[in-house]
Amino acid sequence: MKFPVHLVRRLVLMIGGEAMQSGFHFALNIALLHLLSAQGYGLFAIGMVMGGVGLSYIRSLTAVPASIWMSKSTNSAGVDAYDVAFGTAALVVALLMAVGTAVLMRLLGDPSGIAAGCFVGAWSLRSHMRTAFFARRQQVIVSISDAAFTIAGTVFAGLAIWYAGAALQSVFYALAAANVIGIFVLVRLARRTMRISFRMPTRRRYARLWRQLCWSAFSATTTNIQGQCLALLVAGIAGPAAYAPLAAVLVLFAPLRIISLAFVNMAQPELAKLMRHNETRRVWSQARIWSVVMGLGGLAYGSAILFVLPMIKSQALQDASVGTIGLFAIVNFVPIMLYIMPRIVLEILGDFRIVAFITLGGAIVGLALIAIVLAVASPPWALLGSAVSETFVLVASWYFAHHRIWNIEHPEQQRNSRLGSWRRAITFAAAKR
Repeated sequence: MKFPVHLVRRLVLMIGGEAMQSGFHFALNIALLHLLSAQGYGLFAIGMVMGGVGLSYIRSLTAVPASIWMSKSTNSAGVDAYDVAFGTAALVVALLMAVGTAVLMRLLGDPSGIAAGCFVGAWSLRSHMRTAFFARRQQVIVSISDAAFTIAGTVFAGLAIWYAGAALQSVFYALAAANVIGIFVLVRLARRTMRISFRMPTRRRYARLWRQLCWSAFSATTTNIQGQCLALLVAGIAGPAAYAPLAAVLVLFAPLRIISLAFVNMAQPELAKLMRHNETRRVWSQARIWSVVMGLGGLAYGSAILFVLPMIKSQALQDASVGTIGLFAIVNFVPIMLYIMPRIVLEILGDFRIVAFITLGGAIVGLALIAIVLAVASPPWALLGSAVSETFVLVASWYFAHHRIWNIEHPEQQRNSRLGSWRRAITFAAAKR
């Protein structure tokens, strides 16, 4: 199998844009870690968690389906039609996430709920547009837009921190404004606006896909429960201040999520095209190669973070053992990096239902174990329950992805296996009679 050098070039270009954003978010978290109280930083971390929830729903309901179906379309008319349908849906999802975030932050006692909602809505919408432009192979334009977002975010957030009275609220508004500027630069350079239509043809086109997308929506829900159950349970049971030390360490691992998202945006359209031409062997080979690369990269990055952690001092850490939290974080993130590829394979095959049930199982395992650990130990140990959940998703994702690929490559054996099952069932029924 020839190593996909062209994908490496595209990945480097995409990671460049993601790295800028990741560096900005990292620096902002460090600044707020020293500025805010444990309660304030915990609320900021919850706002970022809600941003991640918004991105996951956008990804599952609009961005990933748009990338897959636009890549499978054989003419520009089909690409444009899917672009309009999924763009309209993305706007609706972003607005719903903005309202939901504002309500949740208010319930947690944050007076900046509206500002947090604006941030989550704008971030979610920009995420969809980035993925749609990646599907159109306009990576350079997306990278320039990312640079504009990073510069604007740095300037606005700096002004908010130094001159505003309510730092948390001002920072959320600054992030929202930076995302709007990123969207503006994206559409101006591409000379292609985000086309919105609520007319009947658009609704029918989206409705035809809903049978698959409803499982994608369910998968997004279970993924959020499985991936964010740590934050939800710790903040809900012990309070935002108790979650602050975990958030302060976990934010250092955020670049891994950013890199994995960049890789998904790069690989998904490519693998969808290969699958359209029935090149399943190439798809499976690339899945294995990239999983090794990403797994080793995640392990190396986590090991480097362990050397940085002792240098971080903040009142938000509340004398927590950052080394222990860092080790637990590595055990969480390495499985995440390893199951990205089989999940991509299942998604391009349209097996959203399998993905949903995998993450549902992971969510059940995670919620149960984290709740048990919180009842008998301090919050940092809850990361172990989350690690078991991620490992469950890792094993199940590879098993079902391998099973689906094998069935595609061996249709005759699959058919004979089904016939044999029917014969055994008929024989057993006849024997009972």
